Amino acid sequence: MRGTGKRRRRQRRPHVVRGDRVRVIRGNYRDTEGVVLRVDARAGRVVVEGINMCVRHQRPTQQNPEGGIVSFEAPLDISNVMLVEPDSDEASRVRLRRARDGSKERISVRNGNPIPRP
Repeated sequence: MRGTGKRRRRQRRPHVVRGDRVRVIRGNYRDTEGVVLRVDARAGRVVVEGINMCVRHQRPTQQNPEGGIVSFEAPLDISNVMLVEPDSDEASRVRLRRARDGSKERISVRNGNPIPRP
């Protein structure tokens, strides 16, 4: 089955969820921050508000009779974003810690503080 065109990735649990504030660490939008709008864990992609904006020319249709130019956020690779700590406003890697009652919480690698889910 050669040449399927889709790149397969090993599926991993994403370190960010919808609503998290993240900082881009690679690419044209490096050091910019935004809020996560969508996470596609299977493809390993994330859409961040106001980052990686693309422009598409739309032909007039029945839903949009004028047509025109539409701008939208294109997905980034999930490895190119880091979670921003809400209290210190610094980007940090994230670990999971399981509490005694069985619940999981996200822990900042930088200082060990818990990071709440949005």
